[in-house]
Amino acid sequence: MEILLLGTGSADGWPNPFCRCTSCTSATQVRGQTAALVDGVLLLDCGPEVPRAAMRFGRSLAGVRHILFTHGHPDHVGPAALLMRHWTGATEPLDVVGPPSALEQCEHWVGPDDPVRFITVQSGDRIRLGDYDVRVLAANHGADIGGDAVLYDLESDGGRIFWATDTGPLPDATHLAVTGAGYDAVFLEETFGTYAEHGTEHHDLLEFANTVAHLRTVGAVTDTTDVVAIHLSHHNPSESELTAVLSDSGARPGRDGEAVCVGAATNAPTRTLVLGGARSGKSAHAEALLAAEPAVTYLATGGVREGDPEWAQRVRLHRARRPDCWRTVETTEVAEELRSATHALLLDCLGTWLTARMDLHHVWDGGALERVHADIDELVAAWRACPAPAAAVSNEVGSGVVPATASGRLFRDLLGVLNARMAAASDDVVLMVAGRPLKLPVSAP
Repeated sequence: MEILLLGTGSADGWPNPFCRCTSCTSATQVRGQTAALVDGVLLLDCGPEVPRAAMRFGRSLAGVRHILFTHGHPDHVGPAALLMRHWTGATEPLDVVGPPSALEQCEHWVGPDDPVRFITVQSGDRIRLGDYDVRVLAANHGADIGGDAVLYDLESDGGRIFWATDTGPLPDATHLAVTGAGYDAVFLEETFGTYAEHGTEHHDLLEFANTVAHLRTVGAVTDTTDVVAIHLSHHNPSESELTAVLSDSGARPGRDGEAVCVGAATNAPTRTLVLGGARSGKSAHAEALLAAEPAVTYLATGGVREGDPEWAQRVRLHRARRPDCWRTVETTEVAEELRSATHALLLDCLGTWLTARMDLHHVWDGGALERVHADIDELVAAWRACPAPAAAVSNEVGSGVVPATASGRLFRDLLGVLNARMAAASDDVVLMVAGRPLKLPVSAP
């Protein structure tokens, strides 16, 4: 089962576009309203931002056959999506599922002949939708909309997940219903961060930790469950601090565009090349691609630079983003690490790796350039043979000015060659622009 997070933010997202608080101004990525696309066929919530979010992440919604709404709040229900679908002349059946507060908003957005089936549910219901067994559970949310908000326990041959947004601390009936579930992944809302006086039916960090602990006690969360915080807002601390706090509960923040693969999902790309310019968000995106992995080896090719405090600060920020379970290896001898990988691997970055190889072979002083090409051959072969999920980060050099020096032009040309060869050996290639991922077509090698 693949769960693509189309949004991981609260109603106002994170950062809030009208806010200048520290959390908003220091945010390194934009989080849209929370929703997810499961296996390309099922939407968990569909607020007004969802259709465009799917397009930004290179996904079509043409294959969607089921939409599950949790409640009727406007960041979770965007009925215009049904009108967009109507305009395409779609003839495939679509199930629209949810409590009355959600479905009542949607019923007037479909044509009289549209093959849309509305299914009203309440907590305690169990329905079958295609390949999915859906259990409807009680939420602690939405008194202003009739108190009919629900959560979803979703299971197929590909795994089992718990979609728990929006809600405050879970009702006793829900804890009882999920006892022994042993979910592959739990997506639990965490809206209010360090702000504990909100007085709303949402989680703050303390309540989130308590809920996760309770889910562990009843066997809904196990040591292998991926616990992902969603519906995040600017009441949370910075990304690095939030990651550290959540890790105490064995959880992590979700990220927009992240594909969480659980159970029998085997079709996700295993080798992803992430390209981008300086400060484009390429490293953060590559980290998000592997965030669901139980263990990751981080191959840091930049090393340390004595007497360079600015570089040291960059390294500290990178390290702060990584979960404690990640192993960091600072090396430029990466080919063997790729070939022998037993769990996920992140190579960051190809530019510093190439610089180190050119230094090693004294290319700047007229040394053996053919040895660098041999190193590139070995790296690409090892990348292609890597037996574990892997992501590699590199600088995109095709859009800059022509370097003023011969050495600069040589480096640019070699990195361009390396990027092209790595792209040809990759399952997925992403170009980061201003923090936004653009999926590129992959040519056959």
